[in-house]
Amino acid sequence: MAEGLSSVRNAARILKQFSAANPEYGVSELARKLELSKSTAHRLLSTLRSEGLLDQDADSGKYRLGLAMYDLGTSVRSRIDLHEAVIPPMEVLRNRIGETVHVAVLDQREVVYVERLDSPHGLRRFLEIGRRMPASATATGKCLLAYLPDPERDSILDGWELTALTDGSITSMDVLQTQLKEIRRQGFAENWSESDHYVYSVAAPIRGRSGSIVASISAAGPLDRMEPKRLKATQAVQEAGAQASRRLGYG
Repeated sequence: MAEGLSSVRNAARILKQFSAANPEYGVSELARKLELSKSTAHRLLSTLRSEGLLDQDADSGKYRLGLAMYDLGTSVRSRIDLHEAVIPPMEVLRNRIGETVHVAVLDQREVVYVERLDSPHGLRRFLEIGRRMPASATATGKCLLAYLPDPERDSILDGWELTALTDGSITSMDVLQTQLKEIRRQGFAENWSESDHYVYSVAAPIRGRSGSIVASISAAGPLDRMEPKRLKATQAVQEAGAQASRRLGYG
């Protein structure tokens, strides 16, 4: 185990050496710089190259970062861009509605909460960052499913056995399909105690520069507090989603 961890650590150290100022390295140079044996450095470099994390110049034999590293960097940048884009609209939405606001992304049949601003009233039951929930049982999840391209959505829904979290959860695929069509028509999704008893939430899409849905923003609170301001919350959430979309370059 210790040897394996050491190899991972040394591989990470190798990747960290590459930069705009030092885009290429040879085996001997890296071995000397990191105080590794040449055979160890060569083995690690070969492994990183086979995984696409490094490329090797055919003429010089030197290594440089591969396309897989570019893909990883793009993913990180997208996450940073999303954070910077959504925080101001989230603050406006929370101040306007007075309830917990969160942003979520879709991971197959689950929704993952990636941002949260707490309500002044302190609703903290299921909204912590990193929490996963069935997409069919949340406003954010249904919103994200609704706006997927048809083939991608059909692939996710195919064979999905819906499970109930509460008495209000959707357990029929026909019902879910009908709701997803309605969400696309009206521009927002609602959750009436489907994932947590006596909780209502409403969500709207966030679009990236290309127009595709990258996340969903929602406001959530106890049913007795949210129901009287449902129309206000629905409008405010849609406006927050549109603002976040503009900050990401859409429209």
